[in-house]
Amino acid sequence: MALEKVSAHDLGDIAGRLEAKSEFFREALAVDAIGSLGEATATAILRLVFSTRRKANLILNTLTLEGFRRSVRGLLYADMSPGARLEEFASLIDNIGRNLPPGTGHDLGSELLHFTDPDRYWLWTRWMWNPQTATGALPLVVMEEVDLNGGSIAETYRRIGIAMAFLDGVGEAAGFRTEGHGVFGTDVFLAAVYSVYMYTTLRMRMTQEFNRIVPELGDLVRRLHGVNRFPLIAEVA
Repeated sequence: MALEKVSAHDLGDIAGRLEAKSEFFREALAVDAIGSLGEATATAILRLVFSTRRKANLILNTLTLEGFRRSVRGLLYADMSPGARLEEFASLIDNIGRNLPPGTGHDLGSELLHFTDPDRYWLWTRWMWNPQTATGALPLVVMEEVDLNGGSIAETYRRIGIAMAFLDGVGEAAGFRTEGHGVFGTDVFLAAVYSVYMYTTLRMRMTQEFNRIVPELGDLVRRLHGVNRFPLIAEVA
């Protein structure tokens, strides 16, 4: 249903935007560049993540630019397992204050990992799997036998990786990873699944007048991936 409701043109456009987002992240957060990361670029990076797009100033003002550089360097390059690095980074972000919803830390951390090195790291956002509410796109498309909740950020991230590897394999057969969507095909597909779910739920619960202001499905997918205004944000940086 997701692939039917979101046009092939939209899916290809979104995949292209994710490629550009990844290129921007890889260049800005390279091991030899992160030490000179500027405030404008750091702000642009945070605004390209759905959960932090309106919290960039709060995060940078609380951590300071140097603190942000240091925390991101540890996340991307510390000599620990990816899950351990993500858990440490998420704890730092989530402890900033009540103005950040629970889960913001792993949302941001997984996006930084994934888009800096998409062949090595996978995505985990709350619209994919939210342990607090047991909702998201992944439970809609993976087998019931897959237990996504690991009890800790590190273990949950590992289990999300197993589920994503399964979907990558299915995606090769189904075509959503091969029809011009590349390495980000699964990300686009999951966001499309969640957008259809959210859109259907809103239409059932909300008034017709409210539904008129809900973005179209393609735009919802772009928003979930933080690229609805990209590359304009990155160009400002």
